[in-house]
Amino acid sequence: MTPRGVQLIGAVAVPAAVLFGALALAGCGNQGELKSAGPTPTAVGPVRLWPDLPPATNPPIDYGESDTERVPGVDVPDNDVHSVDPVAVVQAEVRAHGDARSGADGLYEQTARAIGACATDRKDCPVLTPYYRDLTGNGRDELIVGIRMPDQQLGVRVYLAENGGLTRIMSTVDQVVNVELAGRDLIMRVSSAGIPGYEYRTAWSWDEQQRTMLPARDEIVRVKPPGRGTSVVPAPAFVSPSATPRPVAPPSAAPGAGRADTAPPEVSQ
Repeated sequence: MTPRGVQLIGAVAVPAAVLFGALALAGCGNQGELKSAGPTPTAVGPVRLWPDLPPATNPPIDYGESDTERVPGVDVPDNDVHSVDPVAVVQAEVRAHGDARSGADGLYEQTARAIGACATDRKDCPVLTPYYRDLTGNGRDELIVGIRMPDQQLGVRVYLAENGGLTRIMSTVDQVVNVELAGRDLIMRVSSAGIPGYEYRTAWSWDEQQRTMLPARDEIVRVKPPGRGTSVVPAPAFVSPSATPRPVAPPSAAPGAGRADTAPPEVSQ
């Protein structure tokens, strides 16, 4: 006598539920089976070249060492960058470093004069409309400022609010195609002189160890000519998913203006 729910098949007792499941699967054919996606390419590398070369003895340059600076005389209530006037921030830096023509504080002499006159001449003020984004991941916005300069150059500065004041965590100058915000990265697109059809793209990212924005990724990218999809944008502008960018007209300085008595600012990276 066999227990209830069990059938004898040959000399082996098999539960009815197992037998029913096997028959059901048999009726499904090959449904649900894995299918081949084709041959997989063999992984190659990385391969170290010239393995006998000795390692460098000097440490690499610390790019973040000189990129941060406390903005003098600017108070930030509740560490909220929205409460400060971006023009006043740049003016404070000009007062502290008005004669700087290179480096992180470098400005053309005529640009520095125009910044000083922004209080009475907002129309020709070279400080652009600011943008705000949490670039450091601290849960608060940072202040992003653009400064127009001769020859379509653009100065970009980023400020972090901390301890009731402002710390500048990025400053660079270049003749840019445009500037973009992507997540917590600030991406600068620069026309690649001497390589038609290409542009440089540098992604500046927050480095927690150095507590500054560093050019974390730099690449040369081919761009499509006008009329064939994405093209190079001739005017510098900030691009933000949270605000509609306004095109920025190039400076109306006469040819050669700002270069007779001073050299152009160096790019700070």
